[in-house]
Amino acid sequence: MRWTVIAVGKPSLTWAKQGIADYLQRLGRTNRLECIYLRDGSPEQVTQRMLDASAGSLRILLDERGKQRRSLDLAEWIKAREMEGCKHVCLLIGGANGHSAELRELVKDHWTLSAMTLQHELALIVVLEQVYRAYSILRGEPYHRE
Repeated sequence: MRWTVIAVGKPSLTWAKQGIADYLQRLGRTNRLECIYLRDGSPEQVTQRMLDASAGSLRILLDERGKQRRSLDLAEWIKAREMEGCKHVCLLIGGANGHSAELRELVKDHWTLSAMTLQHELALIVVLEQVYRAYSILRGEPYHRE
């Protein structure tokens, strides 16, 4: 299964760039994952850019109002989507203004990484780490400990 993380705004913090690069390298060994950074703009522009960039994929909106998953639940979710033949998943991370109401309506699957609002660069690192963790659980690797 191919993964794309679509975020508003290119990471600028040095530590965030390093964390993102680390998890992209780890995931690149066994999975196809890319990050796409969109230019900010009006809510309508950002919504359209996200929809265009994620066309033809299973879209998941990351938002503090979404469903919270444990790491083991995410691993099971991935396994189930792969068994269903899902080819491409896009995780959508909003910018400083979050997601538009229109995008929240159009995308039916919403996840949260925390009950707290996370800065988008931090959310990007957290979601990459969780996807990496889920795949290491599925492979039976010792990265995840219960």
